[in-house]
Amino acid sequence: MKIVVIGGTGLIGSKVVQDLTEQGHEAVAAAPSTGVNAVTGEGLSDVLTGASVVADVSNSPSFEDGPAMDFFTKSTTNLLAAEAEAGVRHHVALSVVGTDFLAPQSGYFLAKQKQEDLISAGPIPYSIVHATQFFEFLNFIADSATEGNTVRLPSALIQPMAAADVGKAVALAALHDPVNGIVEVGGPQAYRLPDLIRTVLTAHGDAREVIADPTAKYWYADIEERTLVPDDGAALSDTRFEDWVLETAAKA
Repeated sequence: MKIVVIGGTGLIGSKVVQDLTEQGHEAVAAAPSTGVNAVTGEGLSDVLTGASVVADVSNSPSFEDGPAMDFFTKSTTNLLAAEAEAGVRHHVALSVVGTDFLAPQSGYFLAKQKQEDLISAGPIPYSIVHATQFFEFLNFIADSATEGNTVRLPSALIQPMAAADVGKAVALAALHDPVNGIVEVGGPQAYRLPDLIRTVLTAHGDAREVIADPTAKYWYADIEERTLVPDDGAALSDTRFEDWVLETAAKA
């Protein structure tokens, strides 16, 4: 089966391509570097010829409100139109646990919600994979909450997962029938956000002080206790945070 992975050269996309290829499928990595640009529509018609499934794991190059909305609106609109023309039978998209809660407060998550709305109202049967935050993204969370040498974060729960496991979840969704709804996936264990960030910074030799602050925001948004964890019944991955942080610290 031919499966086109939009954003297939990136952190998650490359893992989706690898996982599908190892299972014997024709997985095609589509990205601007391969001549495919979903925002402009360049190369879509050619790459989608003969494809049964499209897995979109692309992300906006900017987290600013306007550029993010422009990226997800244009890329999703172009993809769905090209898929309908090519006879694609299943559209899979990667999104984020908590998007619906965060969208009213965050331009980036509002753009992700717009992406989901376009897919659900579109002509292609679909599956939206809601994943919790990646281990590989934790340093960016710390950076977003840093003031001087201090990281201030709310003491909410977070249940992160390895990028490789996110890739497996997207590949699994691509190989199953469309659910025409959302599938949630998360890591094996929940942690307090400040404790998790403190652990990863310490393991990587980062001397910033991490403080639990009830007034602090997450990516400039107020969150609740369980905004960043999946609902009951979500599929949970195997890779433990403790194992991942030891491995990455050793490599560093």
